[in-house]
Amino acid sequence: MKRVSIAVLFSLFAGPVFADGHAPTRGDIAAGQQQFNRQCVACHLVRDPSGNVLAGRNARTGPNLYDVTGRTPGSVDGFRYSDSLKELGATGAAWNEDGFIKFVQDPSRYLKDTLGDRRARARMSYQVRNERHAYDIYAFLHSLAE
Repeated sequence: MKRVSIAVLFSLFAGPVFADGHAPTRGDIAAGQQQFNRQCVACHLVRDPSGNVLAGRNARTGPNLYDVTGRTPGSVDGFRYSDSLKELGATGAAWNEDGFIKFVQDPSRYLKDTLGDRRARARMSYQVRNERHAYDIYAFLHSLAE
């Protein structure tokens, strides 16, 4: 009985611990790597702080996606973000799975809805059309994060 009580207590407290972005994602990492290589490498790469390219090529159109999960939107130094994305970052927002999925499926719509501004725009015009692919890409990027 004592073991059951301890297990129940642990499960009650585990939820908040994993709610900060360390919970497993709903996507498939291997499928996400394939989708990243199909849909994202033309504009993005994943380069760690040591300069090692973990995914992609020397793309410079979009920002480095290393450690994007949990990062403040519009916060990579030296990248020119839209004013709307910088405004989202200024609200204290952070990329989580739900926001990332909505953003990559329709970047400007996500900013309009989130900021409540019908004039909000994103510089990223590409859209990941398949929701499953978006979840997989997030899982792949999450797997490369610190």
